[in-house]
Amino acid sequence: MASLREIQSRINSTKKTRQITKAMQMVSAAKLSRAEMNAKAFVPYMEKIQEVAASIAVGSKDVNHPMLATRPVKRTGYIVITADRGLKGAYNSSVLRAVYNKIRERHQSDDEYAIIAIGRMGRDFFLKRNMNVVLEINGLPDQPSFIDIMEITSKAVGMFSDETYDELYMYYNHYVSAITQEVTEKKVLPLTDIAPTTKLMSYEYEPSAEAILEVLLPQYAESLIYGALLDAKAAEHAAGMTAMKSATDNAGELIDSLTLSFNRARQAMITQEITEIVGGVAALE
Repeated sequence: MASLREIQSRINSTKKTRQITKAMQMVSAAKLSRAEMNAKAFVPYMEKIQEVAASIAVGSKDVNHPMLATRPVKRTGYIVITADRGLKGAYNSSVLRAVYNKIRERHQSDDEYAIIAIGRMGRDFFLKRNMNVVLEINGLPDQPSFIDIMEITSKAVGMFSDETYDELYMYYNHYVSAITQEVTEKKVLPLTDIAPTTKLMSYEYEPSAEAILEVLLPQYAESLIYGALLDAKAAEHAAGMTAMKSATDNAGELIDSLTLSFNRARQAMITQEITEIVGGVAALE
């Protein structure tokens, strides 16, 4: 059995760990509140730009655009959104496992796909396995603005236009609630699934529907990526909060268990001392 000093040392170190995890839980909770507001605030913009783009694409039958057309798929692009740090529970591993299995299922060689890694955990995962990472971005703030990812989103859309890949998918954790995140696959390009969320409205286009579509569709594709990033950031903070709450609760249970062991060991020591005293007195009589 461990000595009283060893047990007390473990109790003290576990208490310090619990203080750290409790602080990290509170920080993640504060970040989650703001990230959730940012994600919800972006929804009206997404719905409106989708409505206008769908109105042009669906309402104008003579309008054609490369982003709306399906072409033979020779190479597939994957945008993978992860965190820059760990201590997020299964947040990173779940999405990385889904992407890795999907790539191995769909492709026979590295020439058939390209990975755009948003987040250090995803980049390190794919580079360690010698997988084809063509773009990466790390160190994004906890509450990212569009300017922070504007360069990589424009490059991702431009690579589709340049036929670097013929379709583009996005993988990230969708924020459902503070305790639930779902791994989500979303097709970004081509925009074959674009559809209005509400009844189509009649618009007058100046100078023309084609000119507006030429500017609007890249912005719409980029907004899909940014919206997914905001959603993923909310999920990341929720996962971090949940993981730290579990760690705090486990530390509390460990402290209770160690305290019980400490009391038992101390009681055994006291009982032994009393027995020795009684035995000594009996020997003197």
